[in-house]
Amino acid sequence: MQIMNNGARSAEVVNYQGSGAAKLRARAAIRKMKREETKMTLYDELVARGLIAQVTDEALIKDLINNGKATFYIGFDPTADSLHVGHFMALCLMKRLQMAGNKPIALIGGGTAMIGDPSGRTDMRKMLTPEQIQHNVDCFKKQMARFIDFSDDKALLVNNADWLLNLNYVELLREVGACFSVNNMLRAECYKQRMEKGLSFLEFNYMIMQSYDFYMLYQKYGCNLQFGGNDQWSNMLGGTELIRRKLDKDASAMTITLLLNSEGKKMGKTASGAVWLDPDKTSPYDFYQYWRNVDDADVVKCLKMLTFLPLEEIEKMEQWQGSELNKAKEILAYELTKLVHGEEEAEKAQIASRNLFAGGGVTGDIPTTTYAKADLDEGKDILTLLVDTKLAASRGEARRLVQQGGVSVNGEKVAAIDKTFTTAEFNEEAALLIKKGKKSYHQIKAD
Repeated sequence: MQIMNNGARSAEVVNYQGSGAAKLRARAAIRKMKREETKMTLYDELVARGLIAQVTDEALIKDLINNGKATFYIGFDPTADSLHVGHFMALCLMKRLQMAGNKPIALIGGGTAMIGDPSGRTDMRKMLTPEQIQHNVDCFKKQMARFIDFSDDKALLVNNADWLLNLNYVELLREVGACFSVNNMLRAECYKQRMEKGLSFLEFNYMIMQSYDFYMLYQKYGCNLQFGGNDQWSNMLGGTELIRRKLDKDASAMTITLLLNSEGKKMGKTASGAVWLDPDKTSPYDFYQYWRNVDDADVVKCLKMLTFLPLEEIEKMEQWQGSELNKAKEILAYELTKLVHGEEEAEKAQIASRNLFAGGGVTGDIPTTTYAKADLDEGKDILTLLVDTKLAASRGEARRLVQQGGVSVNGEKVAAIDKTFTTAEFNEEAALLIKKGKKSYHQIKAD
């Protein structure tokens, strides 16, 4: 089996001389000439956007996705009641491939969520009840419809609980377990990082279950390609090997580059937790602000990997400096908020953000927490306000923010951790405007 790591391709690129800006201009010019010489295929575009990490058979996968012959799947374990930024790139990839005529299968892991994926974790996932999992499945379905067209059999939404929960254990061991080498499994990255703290036998079965998913989808729906995060590579190869051994057929796998910031950390986390796609968990304004505040070094990468803007347009931004980068961040934030929450919410979030940065005051589109007027008349201390508004994850973190001078209310820095606010301190817009650091805002109102 051919395994190609896309990072190796970059080593063949000409080693340009001169400044960083000159190198960027040279690379952009070469990419432009290449696209003009030959029409860029979908696969070429995925490579140019930095989305592809590893593939099993590059020539076969090119043929499948470029010619609309792929029936592909991506799995989503419903471990929470909302999708988050970590799922966002996968959904965008599904949308890209569907627009090119390929058929997506969104596989919701109602069965695998009963076990828990050990990949990328140092501890065991929290066990969920069947009722919690079903609730999360229902939430996922609603959010996915914003990205994927499920009408007229253009895409499928499947739950692996339909086949996993009815398996006979002894039969599974005989029919599937015999196809897996324990030695090979223990060499997989998803298991190696857990060996020091302990890997439960429960989680050890996850690779077999994910492989069985691909095997079932191949038989039931003709699914010939699986996509997943780069940390899923071992599990995905397990699926292709199971199909080969049981059905004597070829299936393919491709991993998506993980969305990491310039420091090598996964993007989509804030001090108060994950950035969710559900507007009730992360407001459109907060979602916009997250992308508006990304590091300068990450802007162009995020534009390429997450937006549908033409590459030529994004490549021009590679040369932007200073204030122009702020414009690029606004474009990124607007485009992604529009994708997730719609154009109207994106417009509101952008206007609210610009007003605050320009000192325009509070608008109704800034995240708001409302208390009963009687409660505010009695007063709320600053630590409670910071925790209730999720500007801080705990009272300890809130205390540190205040002590470090990182909190202001209505433009005045808060110096004391026991400072209490009432409706008497409301501004002219009948609100308290809390600011954390330079860029995070929340307003308090009374009902």
